[in-house]
Amino acid sequence: MDPASLLLLATATTVLVLIPGPNVALFIANTLAHGPRYGCATVVGTTIGVGIQLVVVVLGFSALLQFAASALVWLKWAGVVYLIYLGIRAWQQGMDDTGQVKATGGTLPGLFFQGLFLAIANPKTLVFIAAFLPQFTGDVPTAGRLATAATVYLTIVFFGDLLWVAAANISRPLVLQLGRLRHKLTGALFIGAGVGLALARVER
Repeated sequence: MDPASLLLLATATTVLVLIPGPNVALFIANTLAHGPRYGCATVVGTTIGVGIQLVVVVLGFSALLQFAASALVWLKWAGVVYLIYLGIRAWQQGMDDTGQVKATGGTLPGLFFQGLFLAIANPKTLVFIAAFLPQFTGDVPTAGRLATAATVYLTIVFFGDLLWVAAANISRPLVLQLGRLRHKLTGALFIGAGVGLALARVER
């Protein structure tokens, strides 16, 4: 890939990262509810999920792309139900008997797999990546050029998503002061992620 194409790809990917989608809502919800380490674990999960999709694109498994776009629609809706369930559960949390905010559950491996599941549960993203990356690889999108484009794309997505976690962590002290409303906010973000996934076409 020539430098101009790489710069154009980096710019386009950065713009995509700045547009909140289901993944971003999940990062923010987990960061607010559990802390930055847990938000980062979610990012690692979604990044690996996207990485799996990129491998499929680079290897040119066109038949798998078509299968994912149609037969795996059920996986997307399973993700929608799961996220809305998390949202309802977070919404229902409140104060304990001492007036302190209840600690929300969650483990690093659990939130990692949560992010991985959300990334894989959106097969539309796979089709989008397959259409997006070749635009920056010249007239002949060889495996080598696609691999380079995929590496640039995934790197920017990863660090961009970590910035979303950092932004959420900056606002976390204020959110923690909201008490009971904190759970309402995180619940709304989970539900928003579910709705976003339900409506997603090319969102990350």
